[in-house]
Amino acid sequence: MDNYLFPTTVIGSMPRPKYIKDLVESQSTGQSTQDFHRIIEKAVPYIIQMQDFAGIDILSDGEWRRKSYIGIIADICSGFDLNIRDVDGERQTWHTVTSKTKVHNPGQFAREAAFLKSHTNRQIKVALPSPYLIGERMWDRNQSSSAYPTKRDFIESLIPILRAELIALRDEGATIAQFDDPHLCLFVDPKVRAQFEDPDSEAAYIVDALNRITDGIDGIKLALHLCRRNKGRLGWVGEGGYAPILSVLNDLQFDIIMFEFAIPVAGDKRVLIDLSERFKIGLGCVDCRNSHIDTPEEIAARVRQALKYVAPERIILHPDCGFAPGSAADIPIDEAYQKLKNEVLAAEILRSEYR
Repeated sequence: MDNYLFPTTVIGSMPRPKYIKDLVESQSTGQSTQDFHRIIEKAVPYIIQMQDFAGIDILSDGEWRRKSYIGIIADICSGFDLNIRDVDGERQTWHTVTSKTKVHNPGQFAREAAFLKSHTNRQIKVALPSPYLIGERMWDRNQSSSAYPTKRDFIESLIPILRAELIALRDEGATIAQFDDPHLCLFVDPKVRAQFEDPDSEAAYIVDALNRITDGIDGIKLALHLCRRNKGRLGWVGEGGYAPILSVLNDLQFDIIMFEFAIPVAGDKRVLIDLSERFKIGLGCVDCRNSHIDTPEEIAARVRQALKYVAPERIILHPDCGFAPGSAADIPIDEAYQKLKNEVLAAEILRSEYR
């Protein structure tokens, strides 16, 4: 990644065929764990090889094993119940913390990395949910307060758990550990900021929690992915440029910050001037929500706009978000393949211009 210009990667999740969706769902309805692993370990190499054949430099396993990119914490720890509650104004089946968490299945992310390494010679990445993201989605005032009186109590309890998972992931040899935190990115939106007495302090807490997870851990690149929530064809949640959170981002002790810029509400790339030069910049330059397939030249043009403000050595190309972060993001797998292929072609165009 450090040896050539414009490396390409994905965010994490990749579209799943219906049988994979049914297979993952079957874990909630009693199918044997042995059957699940037997089938999924034959299926996941397909999505790895799809990225490889598209030419992507840094691969994920597509997160096909996960019921959700957040809910994986309930596979690592006990203390969660699967129930129906209001999420984003809809009644959804969701994991909620209801008792003190206890780690009973450690090393989940490391096992994903080990499998991924065994099926590619390319660099690899694994995404972890941030503690604040988990707290926002899995703590409920009515159902969780007997175990954790406040949401922040729950978030604090997750920091040592995620730190141990990160160390195991590092020891397995992953290139990048990426923490996903769309809620930090939502602090760009005036409507979200208005919900907090001190939104800057809340955003600073998110960064501080991440820094405490990763403090002193070397031997792995650390990335933060920001997005305005991905609802697939239904769009996004937050709107606004990155200026309101740049100050706290500069306090982040990570190597890479991954922004979305293909989305039309992401604001001006000029703000990247104010980001510390110690960061590499993941540039979301491929639309992962709409059916339009960006051409290589459209993707390259987005990157050229950023190059007015950022040195080419600092830029990594990727889609705005995952292609399947939740049930609403139902993107065809062939569409994702073509978008990734065009991302790679765009990188080749840019290398020819800047080598």
